[in-house]
Amino acid sequence: MRNNELSAWVKEVADHTKPDAIRWCDGSMNEARSLEDRMLEDGTLVRLSEKLPASFLHRSHPTDVARAEHLTFICSEREEQCGPTNNWMSPEEAEGKVWPLFAGAMRGRTLYIVPYVMGPVGSPYSRVGVQITDSPYVVANLRLMTRMGDVAIRQLGRNGQFVKGLHSLGDLSPERRFICHFPQTKTIWSIGSGYGDNALLSKKCHALRIASVEGRDEGWLAEHMMVVGVTSPEGVKHYIAAAFPSACGKTNLAMLVPSFPGWKIETVGDDIAWMHVGDDGRLWAINPEAGFFGVAPRTSFRTNRNAMAALSRDVIFTNVAVRQDGMPWWEGLEDLPEGEVVTDWRGHPWSKASGDRAAHPNSRFTVSARQCPAVGPSFDDPRGVPISAIVFGGRRARIAPLVYEARDWTHGVYVGATLVSETTAAATGALGIPRNDPMAMLPFCGFNMGDYFAHWLRVGERLTHPPRIFHVNWFRRGDDGQLLWPGFGENIRVLKWIVERVDGTGDAHPTPIGLVPTYDAMDLRDLGIGPRRFDELVHVDTRTWQGETSWNEIFLDRFGKRLPEPLAREHRALVARLRKAAKV
Repeated sequence: MRNNELSAWVKEVADHTKPDAIRWCDGSMNEARSLEDRMLEDGTLVRLSEKLPASFLHRSHPTDVARAEHLTFICSEREEQCGPTNNWMSPEEAEGKVWPLFAGAMRGRTLYIVPYVMGPVGSPYSRVGVQITDSPYVVANLRLMTRMGDVAIRQLGRNGQFVKGLHSLGDLSPERRFICHFPQTKTIWSIGSGYGDNALLSKKCHALRIASVEGRDEGWLAEHMMVVGVTSPEGVKHYIAAAFPSACGKTNLAMLVPSFPGWKIETVGDDIAWMHVGDDGRLWAINPEAGFFGVAPRTSFRTNRNAMAALSRDVIFTNVAVRQDGMPWWEGLEDLPEGEVVTDWRGHPWSKASGDRAAHPNSRFTVSARQCPAVGPSFDDPRGVPISAIVFGGRRARIAPLVYEARDWTHGVYVGATLVSETTAAATGALGIPRNDPMAMLPFCGFNMGDYFAHWLRVGERLTHPPRIFHVNWFRRGDDGQLLWPGFGENIRVLKWIVERVDGTGDAHPTPIGLVPTYDAMDLRDLGIGPRRFDELVHVDTRTWQGETSWNEIFLDRFGKRLPEPLAREHRALVARLRKAAKV
């Protein structure tokens, strides 16, 4: 028995888009194999080596390889609801400008209806969404990324509410490419793109932009955060949520293989967390997704053994290269034999002498999370997991120390609100440019970020046992330009100090920006990092940070009266502490 609102919406869309056929997706394996066969026949997919059963390559259009942030809009009733960090389009303008692009857009194609559950099935914190799409590639990805099909129809019921996502490839023209979000009606329109975050509407569009508005209205947080369980050799377990901009090592941290024995990591989620205040006054988190949409370049058995183990079968690779034996390849995976020619992400012959990249720098893999050895029972726990610490981080070559701790919740919100990171290939535009990215949510917050900061503060007021908040930076470089920290599995040493701080045992000393570990407090055994190099890793240069606060003041001023006064006070206090320290 189908939901009445869903049936009416499907009819409305079908009447407008004029598909040749309509298919309700049930999430079955037979359905998946049927779609794969169709895409193999028309060239949408390329079958890979038999060493990777049921695994395929997809090549997207060369103009459609990353998030189109400049073409992504929040269609709130008023522009001030959208805020200065989002692109705004009124619902009326979208009706006149974008809706007509869907007229007849599905002629010659099949309209797929994909119901899905975000979060563990049956959890009170889960939500149902339905995506209509004319891309079987999108359907195949949603099968891996969500709990998709009949299970969602059952959870939705006859009268349940759901997020409506409408997607069409259109003609893939950048001039007719739009991703529009309507927070008031919980609706998403996407046309002209087949790339992941623009076309997989369950992900950033639903789970962050729409969900962040739902969370604001209902008192919970939808965040661009991974979640891991960290267990000490003594069996003490803490869960940590961490926010990093895309392509800054978040997936590697989520699937961390510790560099020394006794410590264990459980992967709960690698990208998105929905967090609620529990009856016990703690913050609890679920992972709304069921799969990983990871960045392929630099992923290897050295950097992320668990991710590589997950990529053993049933994987969709997008815009990677392919070796002669049908195995996928990308920069950072493994060295190629001298002279070997591979097929690059555009489908052309490539060798090391070509001078460009074989795999696109934002090439991806999509795989079920259940194939990752580090995923444990917490992944499907309908209650979620209690969060002991929140970590913010990004790429900063010079300024930010390896790790520091905020003084309290309000200071931690300020640390997250003033997060700055250098841009990566996950979005279109120049690379390596510092930009403010509050809580790593700049491209994903569905409403005014001034109100978003205030929402964080309100959530904190309800927490009797709030998580401690930290900032990390794996990417600090020395005067010689080389990375000072080895990263990857060695990051367990930073997590160890963080959970020791939570337990009240880790030592730290104060700086104007927060608390940094002492040399003796950080477990550096067998790492070859002496006191001098460690000081360089955690050094806080007060004069450089004064410039940073000036940069951040310009950013915060954009929110005008919507900037919460507690954050303005935190900013003034930091400026005063830096000024005082610079005089010493």
